[in-house]
Amino acid sequence: MSAMSAMSIGSATQSADVIVVGAGPGGSSTAAYLAMAGLDVLVLEKTRFPREKVCGDGLTPRAVRELITLGVPTPEDDGWIRNRGLRIIGGGMRLQLDWPDTSEFPPYGLVRTRMDFDDILARHAVKHGARLLESTNVTGPVLSGDGRIVGVRAREVDDSGKATGAEFTYTAPLVIAADGTSSRLSLAMGRQKRDDRPMGVAVRTYYTSPRHEDDYLESWLELWTKGPNGNRVLLPGYGWIFGVGDGTSNVGLGILNTSKAFGNVDYKDVMRRWVETMPEEWTYSDATMVGPIRGAALPMGFNRQPHYADGLMLVGDAGGMVNPFNGEGIAYAMESGRLAAEVVAQAFARSDDASRERVLQSYPKVMKDALGGYYTLGRWFAHAIGHPEVMRLATKYGLPRTTLMKFLLKVMANLPERHGGRVDDRLIHALSQMAPDA
Repeated sequence: MSAMSAMSIGSATQSADVIVVGAGPGGSSTAAYLAMAGLDVLVLEKTRFPREKVCGDGLTPRAVRELITLGVPTPEDDGWIRNRGLRIIGGGMRLQLDWPDTSEFPPYGLVRTRMDFDDILARHAVKHGARLLESTNVTGPVLSGDGRIVGVRAREVDDSGKATGAEFTYTAPLVIAADGTSSRLSLAMGRQKRDDRPMGVAVRTYYTSPRHEDDYLESWLELWTKGPNGNRVLLPGYGWIFGVGDGTSNVGLGILNTSKAFGNVDYKDVMRRWVETMPEEWTYSDATMVGPIRGAALPMGFNRQPHYADGLMLVGDAGGMVNPFNGEGIAYAMESGRLAAEVVAQAFARSDDASRERVLQSYPKVMKDALGGYYTLGRWFAHAIGHPEVMRLATKYGLPRTTLMKFLLKVMANLPERHGGRVDDRLIHALSQMAPDA
C-alpha cells in the first residue's frame, strides 16, 4: 500500500462524514465498518505501512471473532499461525489449557506480527471504501465557536516524523480518536488519563529459535533469574513466549503499576536476566535477537473518559480499552471500533443535528454496558496481583487445580458464552453485571 500525499487529495476531498485519526486495529476496524455503512471516511495515519508496533502478536479467540466478523480472511497458508490454547508456567508447574469450544468464540487463537497485522486491516478498510492518508501527522483539532471539534489540522511527514509539507485542514462533523495510548488529540480536547485505572508497561523482542512453531501461547507467571550468590531471585512482572512461525519467537514481559517495582526498574535488563535462565537449545540470546527490545504502555480499564463528547469519539487504546486481566488490547480495539461504527451509522441516519447528537451521546453507555463491569473486576484483579505474596499464593494453590484454571482462563481472556452457557459462563456474566461500571 503506497502512501498518498496530503497534497494530492485536493480541496474537493478535504472534508468527510467522519475523520478517523490513527490506522491501528481500532481505527481501521472503525473505518471499515463505517465505509461498509456507506459513509465517507477519511483515515489519517502518521506512519507509513508496513510499520512496527510493540505487541505480543498473540490473538485470543475473542480477537479472532472480531476478525471473522469484520470479514478478514485468516488462512494458515497466508502466514496466520493458529494456536490451541494457553500454556501457563509458574510455581514449579506447567499447565496446558485449550481454548474453550463455545458457540460464541472460535476454539483457536492466532499469531501475526503487528508489522503485517495493521497493514492487513488498513488495506481491508481501503478495500471497502475508506480513504487512507499515510505519513500524515495530526497536529491539533479544529474547533467551532462553542468548543466542538469539527476537523483536524495535519502535516505530511517523513519516516522520522519530520514535517515535509504545509499544514492542511480536514473537516468532518465527527472525529474519532484512534491514535493510541498518548492520544494527543484527546489531550488537546481536555481528555486526561484517569489515575484510578491500572496502567501496564510491556517490553518485547524477537529471537530466532526452534520454538517458532508452537501450538500454544505461553505465559510465565514468575520470572526468575540468578542472584550474585547463585541464588534464585524473583523478578517483577509476568512474561510470554509466542511462536511467530517465521523462525522467530516473540518474547516479552509486562508489569502493572500496582506493583511497587513499577517505574523503578530497567525493564530491558529484567528481560535479559530472565531469558538468560532459559534452556540453551531455545537460543534466546543477544546473538539471536532480531531487533532491539522495545517497550510500550498499556492503558487499561477505560482510563480515558468520556468516550464521546463535543464531536470526539474514542476507540481502542485512546479510550484505555486494554483488558486489565491479561493486557490484551487488539480484541478490544476492534470491538470498540465495531460498536462505535454501529452507533455512528445510526446517528448519521438521523435527519437533524439534535437527533444525531443524541445517538452519538449513547456511545459511552454502549461501551460501559459491553465492558464496564468486566473491567471493574479486572481493576480489582490488577490491584490484587500487584502484591507479590498474593501472586505467589495464587500460583501455588491455583495451578494444581485444573478445573479452577479453566475457569480463570475464561475469565481472564473474557470468553464466557452468553446464551445457553454452562454454570461457569453464567457466573462470569453475573459477576460482571454486579460490578459497578464506573
